[in-house]
Amino acid sequence: MLLLLGALLLLGGYFLLHVTLLRLPRCKSSARFDGKTAVVTGANTGIGKTTAMDLARRGARVVLACRDRRRAEATVQEIIQETGNNQVILMQLDLASLQSVRSFAENFLRSESRLDLLINNAGLLNGGKTKDGFGMIFGVNHLGHFLLTMLLLDRLKASGPSRVVNVASKAYTMGKVDFNCLTTLRDLALGGSDYHLFQKYCHSKLCNVLFTYELAKRLQGTDVTCYSLHPGYIKTEITRDFSFWSKIIGAPFLLFATDAESGAQTTLHCALEQGIEHLSGHYFTQCAPLMNIESKARDDATAKKLWELSESFCGLS
Repeated sequence: MLLLLGALLLLGGYFLLHVTLLRLPRCKSSARFDGKTAVVTGANTGIGKTTAMDLARRGARVVLACRDRRRAEATVQEIIQETGNNQVILMQLDLASLQSVRSFAENFLRSESRLDLLINNAGLLNGGKTKDGFGMIFGVNHLGHFLLTMLLLDRLKASGPSRVVNVASKAYTMGKVDFNCLTTLRDLALGGSDYHLFQKYCHSKLCNVLFTYELAKRLQGTDVTCYSLHPGYIKTEITRDFSFWSKIIGAPFLLFATDAESGAQTTLHCALEQGIEHLSGHYFTQCAPLMNIESKARDDATAKKLWELSESFCGLS
């Protein structure tokens, strides 16, 4: 009896924790997106799927940009069924291949007349190399999204007012950009252990924030704005390729993680909230701009150098 009572108390405490301290703010925008088009990368699961679902409910034409065609096709059907919006389509995109990014952009520009919202959401924690020889985490989390944004930028400008939303992470605070490592090894750091992969993930999230910062400066005078964000500590599949023991060690921390619907709220805020255009380039968390962001995420020289190196890697310069 005492054991049952203790279990009920623990369960109650866990529930109370999630509806109070761990509850994330909600996007309050009631904006419709009828007649507008959004692209969401990594939209077949987690935060991306929830984001795409919400945009479809608002009447948007939503393009799911995903690598796994089978899973993405199932997600398309689920979103159509849930929202009643049949303007939800799949376009295959493998961010680990710059050629795939180019093919996606060509297909999109040929078939879609406008682009109002680009949400660079996909992210991973995998080791290995991309098809172009870059570190997987750098190649997918930063470089693939950089090229995708550059290739779609003119369409975004022509459709303005439009927005680019880059899903980063608070993990950027533990990141750094080692240009020597990037230029010599085409990767963010050495090592392939789970710990090293997490380090590279942190570095890539700093790249996301710096990219947004530099992009905003280059978009001044246009009708396109951009934002980066921390979605919160969310239960996703991002560590699915971690070792068994790493998952065991990390399991207790999942008690403090929240769901994908909560994690999508700051993305939706940056995508939909009116009156934040003057905050282009800023980093958001809990549906609000963080004005005291760390100085390394606002370093003009680092942001410019990362941009120029990314252009070179993508063959744009």
